[in-house]
Amino acid sequence: MIHELSHGYMADFLGDPTARLAGRLTINPLAHIDLWGSIIVPIITYLMGFTFGWAKPVPYNPYNLKNKRSGELLIALAGPVSNIVVAVVFGLIIRFAVYYPSSIFGTFFGSTNFVEILMYIVVINISLAIFNLVPLPPLDGSKILFSIFPHQYGRLRMTLERYGFIFVLIAVFFLWQFIAPVIPWVFHLITGVAV
Repeated sequence: MIHELSHGYMADFLGDPTARLAGRLTINPLAHIDLWGSIIVPIITYLMGFTFGWAKPVPYNPYNLKNKRSGELLIALAGPVSNIVVAVVFGLIIRFAVYYPSSIFGTFFGSTNFVEILMYIVVINISLAIFNLVPLPPLDGSKILFSIFPHQYGRLRMTLERYGFIFVLIAVFFLWQFIAPVIPWVFHLITGVAV
């Protein structure tokens, strides 16, 4: 939800009020639930032994942006950056709670159960940031990449985006084995503890 909300706030900041007018700039999770991405696919993948899903994408109109090229880049980056910020904030709480148990962090956040919940938050946000930076449509990484490419690649982009769901499946089933080893390393870098 924070990931999609960040896209919407960045678009609004850059001149496109579409998400705000659609009522999507809210922390109410009901506004971000996608029937397939938030309910059906997570249940099916959970039964398959892993969990995958998504929130309803926040709409934006590129024609409303003050600068279309840099605007698309900043909107695409906003989601993964928000995940990294969340991971760092909660990761630092873990670090201080574990290494300084007598500090205020250790006193309030030091219980094993609470640290475990924080660890899930950090791992999930690191995973979301890294996965969304993969340069395959419809992931944010492809939008970042195409915002850098010259305009003449627009037709290629439209063709690739037409098959976006297939690319996501490829990323989940074939590329995840290369992405997954990075997550514990980033987790340890932020928190100072092993995942």
